Amino acid sequence: MTDIPVTEMLAQRRWSELRKALVAEPAPHLADLLFSLRTPEMVIVFRLLPRELAAEVFAYLERSDRNALLRALTDEETRHLLQDMDPDDRTDLLQELPGEVTQSLMNLLSPADLKEVRQLLGYPEESVGRLMTPDYVAVRPQWTVGEALQHIRTKGKDSETIAVIYVVDSKWKLLDALDVQKFILADPSQTVESIMDYSFVFLSAFDDRERAVWMMQRYDLFAVPVVNSDGVLIGIVTVDDVLDVAQEEATEDFHKGAAVAPLRTSYREASIWELYRKRIGWLVALVFVNLISSGVIAAFEETLATALALAFFIPLLIDSSGNAGAQSATLMVRALATGDLSLNQWVRTLVKEVGVGLSIGLTMAVASWVLGLFRGGFLVGVVVGLTMLAIVLVGNTIGVLLPFLLIRLRLDPAVASGPLITSIADAAGLLIYFSIATWVFRLVGGMG
Repeated sequence: MTDIPVTEMLAQRRWSELRKALVAEPAPHLADLLFSLRTPEMVIVFRLLPRELAAEVFAYLERSDRNALLRALTDEETRHLLQDMDPDDRTDLLQELPGEVTQSLMNLLSPADLKEVRQLLGYPEESVGRLMTPDYVAVRPQWTVGEALQHIRTKGKDSETIAVIYVVDSKWKLLDALDVQKFILADPSQTVESIMDYSFVFLSAFDDRERAVWMMQRYDLFAVPVVNSDGVLIGIVTVDDVLDVAQEEATEDFHKGAAVAPLRTSYREASIWELYRKRIGWLVALVFVNLISSGVIAAFEETLATALALAFFIPLLIDSSGNAGAQSATLMVRALATGDLSLNQWVRTLVKEVGVGLSIGLTMAVASWVLGLFRGGFLVGVVVGLTMLAIVLVGNTIGVLLPFLLIRLRLDPAVASGPLITSIADAAGLLIYFSIATWVFRLVGGMG
């Protein structure tokens, strides 16, 4: 990005020169520039931008900067800003503001824009309907290609994209989605219907936005049409919107995997109280889960007193169980999220992971048996080796089944890939460890 001496130019009132320098910069760079300025300077610089560029830059700003600008702008300036924003960006702005602020801003919109915003805001929060834009180009099948091209030239400047042209009937029911290349290469006298192949994919306005991400990845698309329950075309979702969603969903999964409730703002903007609320819930819940582990140790106190060397291997064994479970859970969560696995494939997946768990468990059991042999003698080595085989297999199995179970319960499987699976595997590992130790020592004692 070119370094613009904004503060110096503002102090010297070189408005025309500053405006010319700003217009030459891409919108994302201008958003970064505004972020670096104090609020009074940010407002002046923003007012120097042409209306269309200002709306584009505004869409890239963080929420706190947006709010600061909205407080500083006049009603007339705000009205122009809202009118010039893309519908999907405008909806994104309105849905993240407090209710009373949203209502006051909506009062500044034109009747047409107001109807459009209310329609978009009527869909569920995480739905495709909140993501879509109604700015697209549609043609009729009975038109000639020449007529369609003229229509594209007329309407294309207001469209989110003209790379894909949608064919609809008189009731706006979606019939096809065609690359604009087909229109350019076709004979102008041909009808649109003659170049249609009726091969297209679409989304429902009520689909989860993650489905939009999956569909674009699956079919290598940069725009997907959105229809209502009657198949009527009501909007499109474009790749720039989906990239934002993919980043948000990945971030959300990272948070859940670490037992953190997903943040709705950036970490930089989050307050100490918000970070506390997002983290404390799971941590307190996991304390009670970990009480099971303490209870297991207390229940087998006699066994532990019989062979104190068993205590030395508790961290080794429960960590191995948790690690094996976390590995398999992470693989399952990712495979389910990308569509690599489906819910009805759990049996085949379990069989595969049992084989993997046995192989890993046997390898680690041999190493553990050697450690136990040198640290606690032959019997301790046997107990540690058998336990390692069992807990790796069990931990791996828990890691496989838990994500599938959470999906069945309509919960996000991402919560299974972190502290939750580790805590469950720890408790199970301790129970297995002391049960095997008790059984082995009783067996030897009975034989003796």
